[in-house]
Amino acid sequence: MSLHNIQNMKGTSRRKFIKSTSAAALGGAMAFNIGLPKSGFAANSDTLKIGLIGCGGRGTGAANQALNADPNVVLTHMADIFADRVDQSMLNLKKMHGDKVNVEEDNRFVGFEGAKKVIDSDVDVVILTTPPYFRPEQLKMAVEAGKHIFCEKPMAVDAAGIRSVLDSAKKAKEKNLSLVSGFCWRYHTPKRETFSRILDGAIGDVQTVYNTYNTGALWLRDVEPDWTDMQKKMRNWLYYNYISGDHIVEQAIHSIDMMSWAFGDAQPLKATGTGGRQSRTGKEYGNIYDHFAIEYEYENGAKGFHFSRQQKDCSNSYGVEMMGNKGQCVVDCIRGRHTIKGAEDWRFRGDSNDMYQQEHDELFASIRNDKPMNDGEWMAQSTMLGIMARMVAYTGQTITYDEAINSEEKLGPTHIDANTVFADPPVAQPGITKFF
Repeated sequence: MSLHNIQNMKGTSRRKFIKSTSAAALGGAMAFNIGLPKSGFAANSDTLKIGLIGCGGRGTGAANQALNADPNVVLTHMADIFADRVDQSMLNLKKMHGDKVNVEEDNRFVGFEGAKKVIDSDVDVVILTTPPYFRPEQLKMAVEAGKHIFCEKPMAVDAAGIRSVLDSAKKAKEKNLSLVSGFCWRYHTPKRETFSRILDGAIGDVQTVYNTYNTGALWLRDVEPDWTDMQKKMRNWLYYNYISGDHIVEQAIHSIDMMSWAFGDAQPLKATGTGGRQSRTGKEYGNIYDHFAIEYEYENGAKGFHFSRQQKDCSNSYGVEMMGNKGQCVVDCIRGRHTIKGAEDWRFRGDSNDMYQQEHDELFASIRNDKPMNDGEWMAQSTMLGIMARMVAYTGQTITYDEAINSEEKLGPTHIDANTVFADPPVAQPGITKFF
């Protein structure tokens, strides 16, 4: 028997032991976030081991939240394409969590194959925070290896990736694995209360949802002259649609997810829209757009309208407005306002929460309680709505949901590593760019 198989058997046996001996229900998991010791932690047979794949700012934040979510967890493996990301992430996490960060040198992986090495290890939980291109394959590997998973949004960059994610989510459910997504607003107390009221009929039948994600320009990072072409692109991955999905999929998807939430996660019949590239036209900005405007139409005649842009020195807007036949609701993500005007006017006045922390609190509680949670279907659906929006904007065509989810479009190469040579597709031109 190979060392790989022995490690997997040990990991499986230990996970079964953890499940069978998980005494405390972690419904009050937030209590463990206070006063955690920064040193003196000692792993034992009940310790959950965490592997971090993608050590940038979001990955480091997610690892911090995972380490806060349970008193008996330890970070043991890390991977990233770039060495400085691993080093800086480990340094920051070590300062915050002391001995709960115990990543030996042999368990720090640099390069494109690091994800597989972490997943093949004896970790119990993996955190997937690499660029979206890699999400479907890493999710598939993690489920096959029997790992519990936190995966950041979005879930894929094309329909083929979404179909893979749906398959992995189904298999995770069959294997009793927890799968939690990075659609953080679904874990935000004010929004949970607001959308639950909407779905309970507080404004009647939802007829129109208008949502925005209008923000400024994002970062552009320096690259090293001796890096390969693909390494340079990966340093600024968000500007390449085959790596990020374009900004409507990578960032504005949060607003589209809230629109879908308001409609009960129903699938739209079709979408149409537009978009383009006006302020970010240089070669350094790859091949993505800087603005989108999309209309979704649903079976009952309801419509969703989405607007997003990433343009410097323009006004910002980030929120959702819902209109029903008995009232309206406004969720303003910038000002933190949640109001309903209907048969009974309402405004959220309670305490907010750290939604990023809540994701991990609930993930680890589900593992401890042996009550797996699975965000798979709706996280894939919301991502698909963003991909569908990009399709209609790029092509200028009206596209049905069925056509979109069954699309044979494949963005980017089949495999990416440091030596991959790939000619970037040209910036899409509506009426010229074809739908596949």
